[in-house]
Amino acid sequence: MSMTLDQIKDKLATYGQEHVLKYYEELDAEGKKALLAQIEATDMSILDACKNKEALTQKGEISPLAAMQIPEIEANRESFTATGIKAIQEGKVAAVLLAGGMGTRLGSDNPKGMYNVGLTRELYIFECLVNNMLDVVRQADAWFHLFVMTSDKNHEATVNFLTEHNFFGYKAEYVHFFQQEMAAATDYNGKIYLEEKGKLSTSPNGNGGWFVSLVNSGMLDVIKEAGIEWLNAFAVDNVLQRIADPCFIGATIQKECVVGAKVVKKNAPDEKVGVICLEDGRPSIVEYYELTEELMTAKDANGDPAYYFGVILNYLFNVEELELIWKKNLPLHIVEKKIPYLNEAGELVKPEEPNGYKFESLILDMIHQMSSCLPFEVAREREFAPIKNKTGIDSVESARALLQQNGVTL
Repeated sequence: MSMTLDQIKDKLATYGQEHVLKYYEELDAEGKKALLAQIEATDMSILDACKNKEALTQKGEISPLAAMQIPEIEANRESFTATGIKAIQEGKVAAVLLAGGMGTRLGSDNPKGMYNVGLTRELYIFECLVNNMLDVVRQADAWFHLFVMTSDKNHEATVNFLTEHNFFGYKAEYVHFFQQEMAAATDYNGKIYLEEKGKLSTSPNGNGGWFVSLVNSGMLDVIKEAGIEWLNAFAVDNVLQRIADPCFIGATIQKECVVGAKVVKKNAPDEKVGVICLEDGRPSIVEYYELTEELMTAKDANGDPAYYFGVILNYLFNVEELELIWKKNLPLHIVEKKIPYLNEAGELVKPEEPNGYKFESLILDMIHQMSSCLPFEVAREREFAPIKNKTGIDSVESARALLQQNGVTL
């Protein structure tokens, strides 16, 4: 049962957002319906957070969290891998691909996963990821479910692309799509912008919004029915990452941790990766821009940097724990952004400078709600080739070089 126009007006009045109906009477019937549906679906309670945004970013006491490093992993590889393969064969493991982003920074209007990294042949980012998953399917001799999170900006294109390419050889019955929920974007006073006369300006609710979006889309029922106990959430842009890696799964299970985080040794103290640590005694991640000089230069007992291990957005979460934290609200992050908006005259303006806020929840806050975390070191040159830019650091160029180094024909 949808809300009536009067109920919508009441909701807007509660949050001081009546202005979003400014052009309502100019819209056709479809447009009116779409705008009302969007207003109904938008969580406006978060907008008050603008008023105390300084308090949102305060960190607790930071201390080191030791990672399981490569020598220890290699010494136990056989045992960890056997445990992981058993979990996959029993259907307890699934993967969640966070693929809501567009390839804008790569000069593409398509979803990021559709970007072609091949040189002599077509080789798409999505294809690289599926190939890495198929390695595990062959190793375990078992398929595992893949949940693909899209956004309203790229859902149709992503579904069509993967369907047309027959999921690059992945079994269709194991692939499920769900859409990331959107959060409203506002000016500095917390007033929601309009991006069209019948459309609120919105952006995806951050990489921490994936589980809420998954639950609200009904996918938790699929997970329950299949008996899935572990979800490996991973970002779309790292073409080398191992997904549902049996050794990683087995280590997390054997160490009785409720979350595992793949990490790499930082290549420089100021490298732009979040570092894993403890905050007030619980697992946490400090973003690169929050690292103080003191934390960057701190040393552990071996004389190595104490905050040495950067996260690569590849996490293994226990489903029961996720359900517990999902019921609590994750902290909000308010980010200054350039937000296209309609001005007083109803014309679209694309600002050159930041002009408002987007609201996000982050995966690092999910980690901090967890009771235990295993940071699991992987070799950077074998598992970390993120594609953020067209050229330079973490780019199409650097990823191509690493793919070739790992024997992938481009």
